Amino acid sequence: MKKSIVILMLAVLFLSGMAFTEERSFGLGIILGEPTGLSLKKWIGKTTAIDAAVAWSFKQDSFHVHADYLLHNFSLFEVKKGKLLLYYGLGGSLSTEAEVRVGVRIPVGLSYSIEDTHLETFFEIAPLLDLTPGTEFSLMGGIGIRYFF
Repeated sequence: MKKSIVILMLAVLFLSGMAFTEERSFGLGIILGEPTGLSLKKWIGKTTAIDAAVAWSFKQDSFHVHADYLLHNFSLFEVKKGKLLLYYGLGGSLSTEAEVRVGVRIPVGLSYSIEDTHLETFFEIAPLLDLTPGTEFSLMGGIGIRYFF
């Protein structure tokens, strides 16, 4: 089990390295909360991005992977420096407890791009509806920081 987790994490990092095609379009960092681990973000349009995490869920005591399609609102907040964005989206989740759980996530969050840096901080809450092995509702969330290449 541990060997497959390491292989999966290395595969995600290797594949994410292929995303370095546009300046500052790919971010890599950490998320702290539920779950806690590596956070990835790839901008795919002017207001859209794919967000993912490879992490550990302390609440479920399990390995956790999720990926979300995100939409960003650039005009909701005005700040003097940097960019403050509201984002929301839809995604999927997989966790490995005694049984593998697969679910649907609906993340909502705020991200702040720090002016004159490659850094983005974020805070998000994500309602989660597990669909297998049974239907169960829970709430995930965290804070994090990413460096954009």
